[in-house]
Amino acid sequence: MKNQHNQYLSPHTINDIIEWEIMHGVAFRQGDNTARHVPFSVAPMSLIGSVYQHLQSVTPLIAKLISNVSEDHDFLQQSLRDMSKADPFFGRLMELHQQAHGDSTKRKQPARQPLLLMRTDFMDDREHGAKVIEFNGIAAGMGPFGQRATELHRFMREQWNQEYTQWLEDSAARPAENRGMEQLALGIATATKQVREHFATLDSASNEHQPTFLMIVQKDEDNVYDQHLLEVALQARGVRTVRRTFEQLNSQLSSGKHQRLMLEGVGAIDTVYLRAGYQYSDYFAPQLDQDICCQTLSQTRLFIEKHYVAMNATISQQLATSKSMQMLLTTMSSKDYARWGLSMEEAQLVKSVLADMKPISAQTIEWFNSTANKSRWVLKNQGEGGGHCVFGEQISQVLAQLKPEEYDAWALMQRLYPHERDVPTIAVRDGKQTLVKDLVSEIGLFTAHYQGQPVTDNNGYAGYLIRSKPASENEGGIHSGQGILDSLVLIDG
Repeated sequence: MKNQHNQYLSPHTINDIIEWEIMHGVAFRQGDNTARHVPFSVAPMSLIGSVYQHLQSVTPLIAKLISNVSEDHDFLQQSLRDMSKADPFFGRLMELHQQAHGDSTKRKQPARQPLLLMRTDFMDDREHGAKVIEFNGIAAGMGPFGQRATELHRFMREQWNQEYTQWLEDSAARPAENRGMEQLALGIATATKQVREHFATLDSASNEHQPTFLMIVQKDEDNVYDQHLLEVALQARGVRTVRRTFEQLNSQLSSGKHQRLMLEGVGAIDTVYLRAGYQYSDYFAPQLDQDICCQTLSQTRLFIEKHYVAMNATISQQLATSKSMQMLLTTMSSKDYARWGLSMEEAQLVKSVLADMKPISAQTIEWFNSTANKSRWVLKNQGEGGGHCVFGEQISQVLAQLKPEEYDAWALMQRLYPHERDVPTIAVRDGKQTLVKDLVSEIGLFTAHYQGQPVTDNNGYAGYLIRSKPASENEGGIHSGQGILDSLVLIDG
């Protein structure tokens, strides 16, 4: 390992790298329709090769488990009933789930075909090894950015080798291949074409229809380039792509023959991919006259599920990747996973990467305040994205404010302390360099399954996303926190 270096990169070098990022779509859109580069690290994180191989093998098993749990509608309704009462948004999702699938006495066979595009986020804890932070089953983005980060560091290695090598932890490290954008596009295109072929067997006229993919997006989205990169990869595979908000879809969707989903001005839709829908504001339309907040646009989501279309995320998938379900699966025994088709060996592999979690109750609160090492836990609600975690002494303050009927919306989770880099690195944000001496990384592994089966070249595995941040920062999102885009190199260990 190298000694510390304090030589920053020249402005010329930084400008060259930023221009590479912008040219390759690694950017956020600003309000005036200009673009700003995504924050990045000038050198990748290191991980022991055997740890990476373990994560590559276990993550598709997690996706298999979640895929099967998401189609176990009785289990979802029974196990998440209390949580849905404690969290209004998930209460709404549960209502939609019951409308879509009925209850246990009147179970309906859903028309939509589940396409699980999932990102499982890990941290490599110093003491306990790599553990799951969370499952992301809806709006699990930045696969294209993950691949681009690997390409960015390759560009630096080839064009600015001296500067790149200066900040590398181990000169013998080898880059980990990352085809996240290509593999996600392969999985989506496979599902899209299968739906098209399904209708071609029912109606030969469907052969004239180009496979079509609909991405549901947030209004005035600024993280558009990551989305467009995926669309370009799909277009290269012969798939037509269109983008709409829930508000637009509310008046543009209709039903065709054989439960075909139709979009005004476009025609038949084969695949629907939600990059929105994980929070109330995505369904908020104040100009619509509705007695219940967000009812109209959430019904649009339900309308889609009543059609034969490949879909990510289904309402069931969103429920199955909730923090409460993560906690339930964590507290189960390995043999309980047999219900969802996992062998004992597969179940034990999954269990090996799940961090301890505890439900919130009066007893848990008393234990936490009197006995627990507060620095070893993090308090989470059901929210997606950044800003939903509470740390340290603040946990007791939040727990004191919770009403008993709100307990089931929260959970305590073992706090993970990942390895800090052995050498400092340079973080570049808005064109400015910062020396970071305590950088830690979060590893997100993508998977793609259609109708429960893997649809990538590597058993469902579909690349990775590395986000790094100073250890002193709690919020590590690239888009919403202090995170920077990063890539991965492997070392022997």
